[in-house]
Amino acid sequence: MKVELNVNDRIYEVDAEPHETLVQVLRDRIGLTGTKRGCDVGGCGACTVLLDGQPVYSCMVFAARAEGKKITTIEGLAKNGKLHPVQGAFIKYGAIQCGYCTPGMILSAKALLEQNPDPTEEEVKDAIAGNICRCTGYVKIVEAILAAAQEMKKGERNE
Repeated sequence: MKVELNVNDRIYEVDAEPHETLVQVLRDRIGLTGTKRGCDVGGCGACTVLLDGQPVYSCMVFAARAEGKKITTIEGLAKNGKLHPVQGAFIKYGAIQCGYCTPGMILSAKALLEQNPDPTEEEVKDAIAGNICRCTGYVKIVEAILAAAQEMKKGERNE
């Protein structure tokens, strides 16, 4: 069946089987491999994307159900060659080791900061609770997200 998906502000018309998940279509049909396949049962968060601004496990969403919604993947965050503040903070604070969880973690953080521009450490931990990282121990990830929040607030004051 034909499915029309709005991914990173670009419309893609793809052939998809009714049982195909969003992660499968993003990676295998559209070629956006920043969204990672992990457990395929909604338990690890590696496949997290934003669907109308909300983090979802793309392994748990049929591609056809995403039609008519705005999908944001990690590839859609940088604008005009400039990284999103959360991406920059992850690099600056060393919140990346193997990098497998990073796209989902960054998208979960972005969604949090859109809704709550000044989160507490506990609110950050809650927001990323659905994203498993087996490398970092989360300390640097939390630090990076809190720093990104401050950077984004400074950016608002400078605009």
